[in-house]
Amino acid sequence: MSKEIREGLKHTSTLVVEERHLARTVGSGDLRVLATPMMMALMENAAMLAVADELEDGQSTVGGFISSSHLKPTGEGHTVTATAELVAAEGRKLKFKVSASDESGVIGEGEHLRFIIDKEKFMKKVGA
Repeated sequence: MSKEIREGLKHTSTLVVEERHLARTVGSGDLRVLATPMMMALMENAAMLAVADELEDGQSTVGGFISSSHLKPTGEGHTVTATAELVAAEGRKLKFKVSASDESGVIGEGEHLRFIIDKEKFMKKVGA
């Protein structure tokens, strides 16, 4: 890896809550509200995209850890944004502060850890 990834990189990802994002649909609950795993996936997406342009050809990032609160429910049809900010870059290890909001304010916040990987080597580990 020849590029140095700098702290402070940020990205915000957005989704409009649909049936496929609901706790009842994904199996994490039985209510028609945004599923916690879907909120966390949006946070991961924001972190991935925050550093994507800084990677070398053939590299990507994979999630290694995520911890988040889920403070308020969000119903179908509402818009959720997740923001990730790179707070530490230590070689291949990238640490992010993540948060998610809807029209009512913050609905979740936490920490996310990603690792820079070589795509080809990584996929060989799964037999693809």
